[in-house]
Amino acid sequence: MIYLDNSATTRQYDEVTELMYRIAKDNYGNPSSLHNFGFEAGNALFNARREIEDTLFGNGTVIFTSSGTEADNMALHSVCRKLRRRGNKIITTKVEHPAILETCRRLEDDGFEVVYLDADVDGYVEPQLVKAALDDKTILVSVMTVNNEVGTIEAVAPICKIVQEFRKQNGCRTVFHTDAVQAFGKLPMDDTAFDLISASAHKIHGPKGMGFLYMNKELQLPAFITGGGQESGYRSSTENVPGIAGFGLACRMSHEDMFKRMEHVAKVNDYLYRGLKSEIDDVMLNGPEELGFNLYDYGKRCPSVLNMSFLGTRGEVLLHTLEQDKIYVSTGSACHSHKTGDSHVLQAMSLTHKEIEGAIRFSFSEFNTIDEMDEVIDKTKKAVTKFRKLGSFR
Repeated sequence: MIYLDNSATTRQYDEVTELMYRIAKDNYGNPSSLHNFGFEAGNALFNARREIEDTLFGNGTVIFTSSGTEADNMALHSVCRKLRRRGNKIITTKVEHPAILETCRRLEDDGFEVVYLDADVDGYVEPQLVKAALDDKTILVSVMTVNNEVGTIEAVAPICKIVQEFRKQNGCRTVFHTDAVQAFGKLPMDDTAFDLISASAHKIHGPKGMGFLYMNKELQLPAFITGGGQESGYRSSTENVPGIAGFGLACRMSHEDMFKRMEHVAKVNDYLYRGLKSEIDDVMLNGPEELGFNLYDYGKRCPSVLNMSFLGTRGEVLLHTLEQDKIYVSTGSACHSHKTGDSHVLQAMSLTHKEIEGAIRFSFSEFNTIDEMDEVIDKTKKAVTKFRKLGSFR
């Protein structure tokens, strides 16, 4: 099997699975209980939170959620609830994940104004567009760190600085949030300027059903889920201790030698890209060609993602053809895989219907190898050639 759908989910580290099993079996106390058994569970929760907060080096706290999607919802809804008397304007982009876009549409129904900024042909949003859209009614700016479909590293660092300067000059509270689900564990996220950061465990070889929202301590949001007051009152619910512990370990493991790991991923990514480009005619790269390794490589592509269009084919047919050879890829976001219509990200990048129709996303992890890519190049070439021949008879 060759697994190249790591932007959808990753294989859990064996060490994470073993830790979660041990905690679920032997340390199943409620972390809110006052007895020693609950105290031990609370320690596991505390240690995981510290492991994650240490990777962010920020003046803030981590609030555990059930997913990156919930963290995005919490960020947007809680900011809007807190600041709606000051203003009603939200700035985001047309290439965000549905967790942001669908939440913004619901907030529009509640009377908020949402500005959706354009992206260029590489999926990149110019920081000056944010600056031009800011006004005294703006309470929230939300821009993703890495695009989940094409891998573009957005200019979140300079955009955050623009928001900070706007706050200083106008004396008003405007919050900056970034959806870092595809960046956390792949690019260093140690910029302390961010107000809110969303991330997900299963994108970094951790368990499904776990995410977090990092919140700067200067920002005190209202509770998102009320009840017993867990997670410092921000999200009530008995904590998933095995999942949180697994998330903490996956975070530590993914951040160890991160640059070295991503250098390996980049080599695999580039090898596949060059091979497909040289072996197959009429292909195009969707997104930037140059790879980036930190937040200041904005406008470049994260090494974990490669999106290519094979003109004259249908991506869904190629996906299932490759699946027969136990090669697993995607046509775009897994969250939209059961919905019809063209990718909103590729549409925002001005691709035609035919270009979008033939798009495939290959997404990588540290477990992929160059030898695997030789087989992927060979099988993809055969699949594309077969489909194009069949297409000529239609």
